[in-house]
Order: sequence, then C-alpha cells, then structure tokens
Amino acid sequence: MNQENADVLNYDNHNKPKLPSGLNVLTILTFIGCVLQLLGAFWNFFNAKKSYDEMDKVIEQMNSDSMPAWARSMMGSPEHFREMITKSYENRIPIVLLALIAVALCFFGALQMRKLKKQGFTFYTIGELLPFLSQVLFIGAFSMTGFVFYFFVCISILFIFMYAMQRKHLVY
Repeated sequence: MNQENADVLNYDNHNKPKLPSGLNVLTILTFIGCVLQLLGAFWNFFNAKKSYDEMDKVIEQMNSDSMPAWARSMMGSPEHFREMITKSYENRIPIVLLALIAVALCFFGALQMRKLKKQGFTFYTIGELLPFLSQVLFIGAFSMTGFVFYFFVCISILFIFMYAMQRKHLVY
C-alpha cells in the first residue's frame, strides 16, 4: 500500500489503524481525570472524620443569616446534610473501594480504546457510572443534589457521549 492510500485510509506503514487524534485527546483527558478522581477519593476518605466532627459547626453556619440563600440551597436542608455526612463517614471504606474500582475501570477502558478495542468503551462507561451508583447505595438519593453533583454528571455524560462518537474507530 503506498503512502497516499495509507493516509486516506488512516493506516500507518504496518497496516494497522492509527489512533485518531480525537480519541487520543479523549484518552489523555481521561488519564488526567483518573488521577484527579483518585486524589479526590483519597481526600474524601482521609477527611471523612474531620467532616463528621465539624458537621455541627457547618450546620450552625447554614442556619445563620450570614450565609447567602443560594449557598444554603446548594447544600440542601440541614437534616439531609447531617445524614449525608454521617453516612459518608460510616461508609467511607466501601465508597473509597468502589471509587478505586471506578478509576481502574476508566483507566483500563481508556487504555483499551487507545489500542482501538471496542471493549474499552464498555469498561470506561461502567467506571464512569459506578461512583454515582455507589453514592446512591451508600449515602442515599439526597446525595444527588447540588451544583457539584450536577457538574460531575454533565462531565460524565459529555465524555461518554464523546467516546460513543469515537466508537467508529474502534476496530478490534
């Protein structure tokens, strides 16, 4: 196969498909996201006790007039906040274990997609959705409120959608 045909068909000189630039960028961003998710999982695990101990102080601040209404609405009601912090502390070990599994699945899925393997998309998607499932299972449905939660949901959906658009390049 001459060089012109190889470029048009997106193949390199050894008759193997080349990694498309879009997939390359997505996987690099995924690796960065995996590192951030790993750091966040350990941060939450090691600070769970501190959050639990300072819970009453935060609730007192939530009830004061000094906190703006928009900030108060992002945190939910004091009762839900108390229950969420308590359950996060009590279930910190299974939450961090599932977070580590989710990071590993996302990382492995991205590696597989860099090798143009279709199964990588499945591993990635499961790893991306697992933290939300673990929140519902161990903390409760009220953990799915607030700006931060919706921000991470949007980022997750966006990445799953972008990877789904790149599935046409996955040939193995």
